[in-house]
Amino acid sequence: MSLRTPLPPPPPPAHIQAWPRPEAMLADRARALDELSRRHLGPGRLALYWAQVAGAVLGWGFVGVALQSFEGLIDPLVAVFGAAAGAVGVAGVVTSWIFIGIGVGRDRTIRQLLGEWAEVGRSHGSAARRWRAPGLSLAWLLPSVVVCGLGLWSSIGFALGARRGSETYLEAVFFIGLGVILWVAGLIGVSKAVGHYRWALRV
Repeated sequence: MSLRTPLPPPPPPAHIQAWPRPEAMLADRARALDELSRRHLGPGRLALYWAQVAGAVLGWGFVGVALQSFEGLIDPLVAVFGAAAGAVGVAGVVTSWIFIGIGVGRDRTIRQLLGEWAEVGRSHGSAARRWRAPGLSLAWLLPSVVVCGLGLWSSIGFALGARRGSETYLEAVFFIGLGVILWVAGLIGVSKAVGHYRWALRV
């Protein structure tokens, strides 16, 4: 689903809520929560997020190629190739993180709407168990934890294992930068899964 597709509107304020009958209210609530849950944790959103993360990692790989090309003696053609690779890489990283940031802001709005719609119909004993989505939450959590671990291994592991004279400063920049990208990306995924779990416990 495109990020440009409007989200379901919030429920009417409590003092003006006027459904003709409880069934109509609960049907509207179900439609809103179905859509919001799909937009928050659905397979499409999961695939889009990791595609954006992959774009950031690929862009950083181009930056690594550029850094490597500037080591030692610089041939003019190598310098041009390195500068082009660096420009492409930086553009890829920045663009990917812009879209990731847009998605994080949209997720914040979705969580707020989920909380508001979950409160509708509570007096009628309507639970929100069907929207807890433990499988999807786990699908977000497990790869995110793995990516966090890879990020720590890339940055902290490289820093701890580096030996004077065997690793260059450019290698340190690349591996620590890659670790930061992976760590932050994994942390976002973990926060999403844990946040949805906490919402499920509240409702």
